[in-house]
Amino acid sequence: MKFNTKTIHGGQHNVDPAYGSVMPPIYQTSTYSQSTPGGHKGFEYSRTRNPTRTALQNSLASIENGKHGLAFGSGLAAIDAVIKLLQPGDEVVSTNDLYGGSYRLFKNVFEKFGIKFHFIGMQDASKIENYINENTKLLWVETPTNPMMNIIDIKACSSIAKSHNILLAVDNTFATPYLQQPLDLGADIVMHSATKYLGGHSDVVMGALIVNDNELAEKLYFIQNASGAVCGPQDSFLVLRGIKTLHIRIQRHCENGKAIANFLTSHPKIEKVYWPGLPTHPNHDIAKQQMNDFGGMISFTTKGNLMADAIKVVENLKIFTLAESLGGVESLAGHPASMTQASIPKEEREKTGVVDSLIRLSVGIEDVDDLIEDLKQALG
Repeated sequence: MKFNTKTIHGGQHNVDPAYGSVMPPIYQTSTYSQSTPGGHKGFEYSRTRNPTRTALQNSLASIENGKHGLAFGSGLAAIDAVIKLLQPGDEVVSTNDLYGGSYRLFKNVFEKFGIKFHFIGMQDASKIENYINENTKLLWVETPTNPMMNIIDIKACSSIAKSHNILLAVDNTFATPYLQQPLDLGADIVMHSATKYLGGHSDVVMGALIVNDNELAEKLYFIQNASGAVCGPQDSFLVLRGIKTLHIRIQRHCENGKAIANFLTSHPKIEKVYWPGLPTHPNHDIAKQQMNDFGGMISFTTKGNLMADAIKVVENLKIFTLAESLGGVESLAGHPASMTQASIPKEEREKTGVVDSLIRLSVGIEDVDDLIEDLKQALG
């Protein structure tokens, strides 16, 4: 199947065997009848397996060209499961420009259990090996990164990881499987905050992992069941439904993103625009190689680098909603320094470019002329 067909049919039964429903039903149950102890139809308790979640996990695997999908109660729960593959004394090399919640989980939770994290710039992949030693077990990559939209070469990272026999995990939330498929580029684990583009309607919180290796999958399934941070059947149904329109939504996100990036680039009050589709964007050539398009996530700074100016802009927006999160059909705006990246110390934030004047846009699928007019009036 081509991708657009996979979003609707990939990994799915055409009809439910019970009554022929076209969409997988919401199996809102915690337990399942058994004919004899251990005699069940593959489902015994919904923390372990639930038919609606299984349908979603099959869909997730299909759209990422993977064998195994796992769904969790949030993106951070999915990341938590990956780090639980490690042991005290193990080390992780992570990009330094990453979602603040990931940083908080790594630094404030897992470092207490003896796992060491190195946060480094990865735009030049050749420098990554300087931080790898005999204790390194995992390379953690976001690309595009949050919120600076930095592009990291997944193939180069895969070569490094394989040469040192370590795992490569890629947070593919911003790109989505429509734009980028890290498993095909050599990653071992793909992570999504399915809250964002996969769900697509700002009505669900969920995380996902996709892998190819059977042994790695078994370890992660064990952690998923043992730790219990699973999503419920209603949420599974919502993301299944969201995935079915992923391809057409992302097309519009990309079209609108391009138009708004070009508008901002020419605006006299804007200092810098961060969008991978701009020829001036760092690693733009790598983005062209590993992505099908450049997405609807854009960050920019206002001239003067004043927090007050940035806050005034986001407060004056009418169609863009000032809110956390991203990837919904509606356009959102955020101030990373005081919102998504607030858990990262100011000095660390600013090293990666997250200055007080930075604004992040999640460009939705509204009419692009209305979005541009909204930005014009807010900047004016």
